[in-house]
Amino acid sequence: MSDLIKLSAAELAAKLQAGEVTSVEVTQAYLDRIAAVDDSINSYIVVTAEDALTTAAEVDRLRAEGVELHPLAGVPIAVKDVVVTDGVQTTAGSKMLEGWIPPYDATLVEKIKEAKLPILGKTNMDEFAMGSSTEHSAYGRTLNPWDIERIPGGSGGGSAAALAAFEAPLAIGTDTGGSIRQPGAVTGTVGVKPTYGSISRYGLIAMASSLDQAGPVTRTVLDSALLHELIGGHDPKDSTSLPEPQTGYVAAAEDGAKQDLSGVRIGIVKELSGEGYQDGVQARFDESIELLRGMGAEIVEVSCPSFTHALAAYYLIMPAEASSNLAKFDGMRFGLRVEPQEGPVTAERVMAATRGAGFGDEVKRRIIIGTYALSSGYYDAYYGSAQKVRTLIQRDFNAAFEQADVLVSPTAPTTAFKFGEKLDDPLAMYLNDVATIPANLAGVPGMSLPAGLSDDSMPVGFQILAPIREDARMYRIGAALEAALEQKWGGPLLSQAPELEVK
Repeated sequence: MSDLIKLSAAELAAKLQAGEVTSVEVTQAYLDRIAAVDDSINSYIVVTAEDALTTAAEVDRLRAEGVELHPLAGVPIAVKDVVVTDGVQTTAGSKMLEGWIPPYDATLVEKIKEAKLPILGKTNMDEFAMGSSTEHSAYGRTLNPWDIERIPGGSGGGSAAALAAFEAPLAIGTDTGGSIRQPGAVTGTVGVKPTYGSISRYGLIAMASSLDQAGPVTRTVLDSALLHELIGGHDPKDSTSLPEPQTGYVAAAEDGAKQDLSGVRIGIVKELSGEGYQDGVQARFDESIELLRGMGAEIVEVSCPSFTHALAAYYLIMPAEASSNLAKFDGMRFGLRVEPQEGPVTAERVMAATRGAGFGDEVKRRIIIGTYALSSGYYDAYYGSAQKVRTLIQRDFNAAFEQADVLVSPTAPTTAFKFGEKLDDPLAMYLNDVATIPANLAGVPGMSLPAGLSDDSMPVGFQILAPIREDARMYRIGAALEAALEQKWGGPLLSQAPELEVK
């Protein structure tokens, strides 16, 4: 394995700027790694090697000419396949969009291209971002590089696994109920769900528009801060986009690395720990709390009673919005078209045949739930009541942030489970998101970073939640904890991962 691919994005950027290595060399090293291990991991649906090398060569030429470039210029990146990319197949992990070539870029992809980061390819995911294990992809499941018999999380398992397998130094994910943070937790990587609206949703294939948020998938807190500042900012094409620039995150991460948290109040959420959490997960969380205390932080317990209803509210709001958003996939305008084998070819029958063949079981399940929740006679009882619970959750966050600067919890109640273990039990699968869902319902930012290994030698995630528009707080505290943990371990957690078998 090339030593280049083990460097963080920040370290690679420094070497590129110093002329110690070229972008072509770095990009080729990652493409070689993908060729060597991705048949075993299945992180990518599409690899765009030619485009990546073309961008890398352009970066090297411009840098040699003395042109001032973005700090991350030349550092490769992978993009979750729910993000639209001009000229490159975008499937959202579904047969419904197999072979679809978008004619435009998502806003965040435009920013990546303007900054000249070579795009390595599109990463695998649960179909239309519906799942917590990447077992629901139409293009095969992604495997966890720590143990190939276990799930890499979901829906963004492909992006997280690509980072953990050293198949990319940076990646883009999307988080509707934990789809960046939960994969980060179970693969030993860093995942950030920014404040809702801080990164444009234009060009994201929507599942639940009031919950979806793109964000960074990286190996370090500083790398997430760098990528967040690059892809964030106001976008007039997104009506929910926040007006202010997204800056200060890199400075916050650099400040946090000094490990001085004097005066910082850290709130442990009573409802997001304890009963139901795997022993090793709770143990690593408790050890991380003591490290934070040792850096001068004040630890307080806060109660958010409405969080106990977050899972139920989410699984009414999200399917309802998904049912509406996925109505566009009708076999008429783009994507898959299946005509009935017998009888007249009517619009209604084409739609039924197309959706029956194009959608997987989990997507169909959520569409049915959402359509029912929105139907006449049930709207107020289900969807309306869930929105009221959402308001109570937002109020609980507001009250908790009066007592603490950030809130913390384990990211997921367990480490990565084995394939098939929960596939036939949707409720058990949904419980993986019990700690991550409240942040999406309230729009607050959240981060997951590695907290160590559980008794089963699998990674554990530590979650940090901050108030809306205060993403810098989680970068500061996350960087401090990361530095303290790496001192304890003698290096990054991924350095303890088993070596993958290469071709």
